[in-house]
Amino acid sequence: MNFFECKVSHDQVEETTGKKKKITDTYLVDALSFSEAEARINEEVAPFYNVGEFTVAGIRKARISEIFGKDIDASKWYKCKVSYVTIDEVSAKEKRFNYTILVHADDFDEALKNLKEGLKDTISDTEIVAISDTPIMDIFLYAVPEN
Repeated sequence: MNFFECKVSHDQVEETTGKKKKITDTYLVDALSFSEAEARINEEVAPFYNVGEFTVAGIRKARISEIFGKDIDASKWYKCKVSYVTIDEVSAKEKRFNYTILVHADDFDEALKNLKEGLKDTISDTEIVAISDTPIMDIFLYAVPEN
């Protein structure tokens, strides 16, 4: 999977003052290229905004290895850095490979629980290095069209 972080800018009227304010929301899109990511994000977010009232402000490649909990009804996405530990057979030295996993959860404790649940069947030893909140609003995975 290739993930692209897409920033979408739009105007929002503040309830207290009635003034327009420029807001930027972050989404993650599964796509093969930057141009496909732009087309997909436009298609996915169009129903949420009035036509012409949003712009794709930026797209960058995201280094995400896996996603845990997409089917869980939660409010936040947490970015988890995990090290997989292996032993080099030739030198007998420990090697670490870092991966970034996104986890859907309502709070930090639930993110840790969901991450551990997702990692429980891994063969190699793992170490959770960091967990942090992200601004990601939603993730749009690629779906094969039905005939």
